Amino acid sequence: MTAALLTLADSRLPAGGHTHSGGVEQAVAAGLVHDPGSLAAFLLRRLTTSGAVAAGLAAGACAGGDLAALDDEADARTPSPALRLASRQQGRGLVRVARRAWPSGAWDGLPDRPHHPVALGVAAAAAGLTPRDAAHAAAYLSISGPATAAQRLLAMDPLAVAALTARLSPDVDAVAEAAVDAGLPAATDPLLDLLAEVHAVRRDTFFAS
Repeated sequence: MTAALLTLADSRLPAGGHTHSGGVEQAVAAGLVHDPGSLAAFLLRRLTTSGAVAAGLAAGACAGGDLAALDDEADARTPSPALRLASRQQGRGLVRVARRAWPSGAWDGLPDRPHHPVALGVAAAAAGLTPRDAAHAAAYLSISGPATAAQRLLAMDPLAVAALTARLSPDVDAVAEAAVDAGLPAATDPLLDLLAEVHAVRRDTFFAS
């Protein structure tokens, strides 16, 4: 089971996550992220808002919650159309690979093109993981992908990026535990929504979002 958790939390899983920057690309363009310190602040901000929501949704889906209702909750908690599209693109990609890795009847309950955290929760359940595992995977993914994107965009020292990501481990654990214990979070960040919408109309980007 530990191997399954590590697989789901690996941003290199061929589910399309590597084509999304989690808002980092536009944050770099706006000058908000330019060095390890500003990246750490951005990642923490993302973790405690969209990451917390993703953790709650993944935990709920893993626990056997109503998948259609959870997908609607994901929509309601994602004001930005660009972010909703990005989430559904990644959800579809995850279903394609995880359904082959962990066949299960649970997949049949997913709506078409589900949000990524909902698909992640079903994948965790199919792999024999717990809702807490699903929440931790979602919380970790909310920072690992953007961190890698920032490293590529800014040609940052890989060791520095790895170190700052590791230092956020206690925060990842806290967000995941709170998502499991306190129910579905509703945290939002207007800045992330704005960055996503500005990014969506650009034609000179490296990442899909």
